[in-house]
Amino acid sequence: MKRTSMLAPAAFAILLAFNAAPAHAAGCLEGAAVGGAAGHLMGHHTVLGAGAGCLIGRHEANKAARDEAARNAREDAAQEREYGGGGRY
Repeated sequence: MKRTSMLAPAAFAILLAFNAAPAHAAGCLEGAAVGGAAGHLMGHHTVLGAGAGCLIGRHEANKAARDEAARNAREDAAQEREYGGGGRY
């Protein structure tokens, strides 16, 4: 069986990681690391696992950000009801 070098895919993954905008990379690096390890153990599908892990990690990070924004909005509304709004600071 022919063994391929992991140097090219690893270099490509590192290049993508450095070119990605930090605001859009939330969850991607962690997901890619877990997915890459799982893919490697499940039949040497490291790159496929890293890609899937990145997508899932970004989805989870976006979901957490939406949940936090909704929680903050609820807290702001509750404080405004309790203390009143529109006053001077």
